[in-house]
Amino acid sequence: MTQSQSTNELPTAVDFSHHINLRSRARHPSPLKDIIRFMAVEDMVSLAGGLPHPSFFPFHRVTITASTPTAENSTCSLELPLEGFLQYGSGSGNAQLRAWCREFTQLVHSPAYADWEVLLHPGNTNAWSKVVGLLCEPDDYILCESYTYPSAQAFWIPLGNKAAPVPSDAEGMCADALAQTLRDWDDTHPGARQPRVLYLVGVGSNPSGVTMSIQRRRDIYDVCVEYDVIIVEDDPYFFLQYPEYNASQVAMDDPELVGNDEFLRSLTPSMLQIDHQGRVIRLESFSKTLAPGLRLGYFVANPVFTERLLRATEVETQDPSGLSQALTLRLMQSWGIDGYLGWLQGLSVEYRYRRDWMIDAFSQHFRLEDAAEDSRALVAHLGDIPIFSFVPPTGGMFIWACFYLSQNSAFKKLRHDENVVDPEQTVADQLWRQFAEAKVSKVQVVL
Repeated sequence: MTQSQSTNELPTAVDFSHHINLRSRARHPSPLKDIIRFMAVEDMVSLAGGLPHPSFFPFHRVTITASTPTAENSTCSLELPLEGFLQYGSGSGNAQLRAWCREFTQLVHSPAYADWEVLLHPGNTNAWSKVVGLLCEPDDYILCESYTYPSAQAFWIPLGNKAAPVPSDAEGMCADALAQTLRDWDDTHPGARQPRVLYLVGVGSNPSGVTMSIQRRRDIYDVCVEYDVIIVEDDPYFFLQYPEYNASQVAMDDPELVGNDEFLRSLTPSMLQIDHQGRVIRLESFSKTLAPGLRLGYFVANPVFTERLLRATEVETQDPSGLSQALTLRLMQSWGIDGYLGWLQGLSVEYRYRRDWMIDAFSQHFRLEDAAEDSRALVAHLGDIPIFSFVPPTGGMFIWACFYLSQNSAFKKLRHDENVVDPEQTVADQLWRQFAEAKVSKVQVVL
């Protein structure tokens, strides 16, 4: 699908209401939120809702100093009117900011169905909790990568949900392994309901650092269509995508930026671009592109899901912070979409430089060799002894190192100690303490 393709040519979302859990089905519109829409009616005098009178708000206008999109040590001063951002809202977020998010999503992702919607949320961590509250019953299994985002798992464990880890490789979750997991489910998990939710971090996965290719995404999507699984695409690192690491390339002191169209073409497409059914719930975040303290992002999903997510938002969190919405909207109005894309490209270049610097540092202290022919993984040796292996990431903020413990004297000793239940974890804990205690002075690290 091209970015210019009319939504009139696209299908509408499939009805996925059968995926909504019992608790979410029971939600009704908040009566207090339902009356807010009438307050914008001309000459309306509201005697309901218990809303504080805006004349008593002590904040009126803020002046902020912000970077320009090029961020070359230049700044601009922006006036930030707060009218309309400090009062209780409807739960869906500021209308102007939602419209901006929709325009940006259409430009960048071009969803493959017509009736997708946008709903603001206070960060992807909270957004994920709402998705679990929307789709999962207690004791449900959640499909995920073999190594997945720890905070996502930490949320569902107390609810009685369990992980169904799917083997991964250098491109993330393996589609064949996902299909086999679902095909054999009744035999491997007798009495347990087949998973209906797949959680993915498709770019720079936390913690493994891998990025899914477009073909792998298509294969995963096809399996989810076959087995009727909803895909939750948690994608905070989407714009931090990089080319393959090249050991022979000189570090970029002053890299040249390309045009925005070329930058967008360089990005591995999201699941939205192949989702012709409305099967994907995408979690967008400003945490890695602006600042995590904003606690601001947005859902992109089909209207059945966004309506239920709104019902949860009304009574759980209400709108994201009005100040965060005001800051973000004013910045985007100043920069424009082209300016924001330029900022994102600059971030990508900077984090790519840091990735290269880190791997270059490995090569200064270890001998790096290909793990195998046609493999993207590298093995770091001290002399002839392999110490760890890793896949140079093409996105995100993580290098996932797998250590070889067979030659480690501490591990050899612990492995034969009957009092040690998990020698691998024990050695890992010891290594982390040693790393922390050794410290690296900021003076020694120049990025």
